[in-house]
Amino acid sequence: MSANKESWGSRVGLILAMAGNAVGLGNFLRFPVQAVQNGGGAFIIPYLVCFLVMGIPLLWIEWSMGRFGGRFGNHSTPYIVDTMGKHRLWKYIGVFGIWTNIAVAAYYCYLESWTLSYVFHSILGTFNGLDQEGVASFFDTYVSIGDSTLGIPYEAVVFYILCLLLNTWILSKGLSGGVERVAKIGMPLLIVFGMFLAYKGFTIKAGEAGASFDSAVGLNFLWTPDYTQLWSPTVWLAAAGQIFFTLSVGMGTIHCYASYVRSKDDIALNAMSAGWMNEFVEVVLGASILIPISIGYLGIDRVQELVQQGGLGLAFKTLPFLFTQWGEVLGAIAGVMWFGLLFFAGITSSLAMGTPWIGFLQDEFNWKRKPAAWSFGLIVLILGMPTVLFFHYGVFDEYDYWAGTVSLVVFALVETILFAWVFGMDRGWREINSGADIKVPDIYKFIIKFVTPVLLLWVFIGSLVTPKGGDWGKALSGDWVLDDSSIINKIKNSSLKRQLAEATDPAIIEQLQETLFFVNASRILLISVFLGIAALVYMAYKKRVREGRI
Repeated sequence: MSANKESWGSRVGLILAMAGNAVGLGNFLRFPVQAVQNGGGAFIIPYLVCFLVMGIPLLWIEWSMGRFGGRFGNHSTPYIVDTMGKHRLWKYIGVFGIWTNIAVAAYYCYLESWTLSYVFHSILGTFNGLDQEGVASFFDTYVSIGDSTLGIPYEAVVFYILCLLLNTWILSKGLSGGVERVAKIGMPLLIVFGMFLAYKGFTIKAGEAGASFDSAVGLNFLWTPDYTQLWSPTVWLAAAGQIFFTLSVGMGTIHCYASYVRSKDDIALNAMSAGWMNEFVEVVLGASILIPISIGYLGIDRVQELVQQGGLGLAFKTLPFLFTQWGEVLGAIAGVMWFGLLFFAGITSSLAMGTPWIGFLQDEFNWKRKPAAWSFGLIVLILGMPTVLFFHYGVFDEYDYWAGTVSLVVFALVETILFAWVFGMDRGWREINSGADIKVPDIYKFIIKFVTPVLLLWVFIGSLVTPKGGDWGKALSGDWVLDDSSIINKIKNSSLKRQLAEATDPAIIEQLQETLFFVNASRILLISVFLGIAALVYMAYKKRVREGRI
């Protein structure tokens, strides 16, 4: 018998926990940068289309699969997936739902620890008196292992371990006593903090508190539509990728959370509520803070330069400087609110990543909650430490690409086919509507069966063979050269190998060789963890056979 007897304390707590799982650092750091890079206001069109035809259907699919598997006492994806199809290999497809969460948590908790560190530095006034370049240098110093900004040896490692201990301790308290309680506190605080900063972003006036431009300049820059990009497959791929990233679909966490609801509880409205809450935070709050405030103080040219470096550089290397322009007291408050907001967004997501592993150990090996939670923390610590120690060698980016991007698309594609074509769309439709508090539009039966899997297949193939520079027109005309961002060239390390072949400086050659080594080593480590989990799933299968549960 399983030791897993947990359940959610309330519907509100479940919805907030689900929303917290979706609302993460991508809402505030990634979305505004994606919008700027892919057509501004025009980006919202493919983004909303992808939300409606991929995001919402996948939310319903994963909630339904989770609740269905939960009826049979399954609370992790290998055996939730196994209940949907008769072939014994399905359970090994479900390994993605545990592996992805462990691998993502390994680097996500490091990113989360940056926000926790910046909360402390905002309180201490570390950024007071620093210019923008000084703040940027602070970040580079922080992630350089051995350097310290507080006089603490290996400061980045200390905050990473502290953040991981906090996650593990909360997970050990259970769903209602830990995860749900944090969601009930964290999500409202996140929205309050976000609304305060969005208000500041909307009310920036040129010449006040050091601002160079009104808020309208930043908002116009972000939302002025460039319709010429609307027909680019690259933009649609970016929109689809953002939907996956922001809703946390294709990971297995939603299955796990939904497996703890009662068999007749509503899932249709719950899924919609969590999904639209995430969209509000992302489109309304996320788009009103980072870009408008940055442009108000730095100007469009500087922000465009930083946008090309990605959202992390823009958020951590600029906003602490901008907040100090509001005065020491208000600047400290804003810093605590901004990085506190990011921390709450991060921890409500990282907590969700621990539940599939914990549920698996409880179901299959009769582990108690606390040791299962602490085993998750230990595994993430071991797997995640290379992202901290070798951050500048691309390990962090490798984890993010393979676990936080590619695997999401692969698993989402497979689970959609399983739900609509193996389990059967008629049975699946009844499962979605069972106990529903809303009438799900009938058009979604067609969308889930045909549109969603076709679009997912298109996203995967497009990522697999992305043409150079994203020039699909040239590629389709016969001149198809793979871009370095394509999955195929990523596997071949084409970019690194070309840089190595062109390099003449011995120091640069040595650095590239080290980077190539760590990139390949990180992939071997990720594959080893996947195979290890698959072996545990096999052991669980044999245990079920011995106990007569199969």
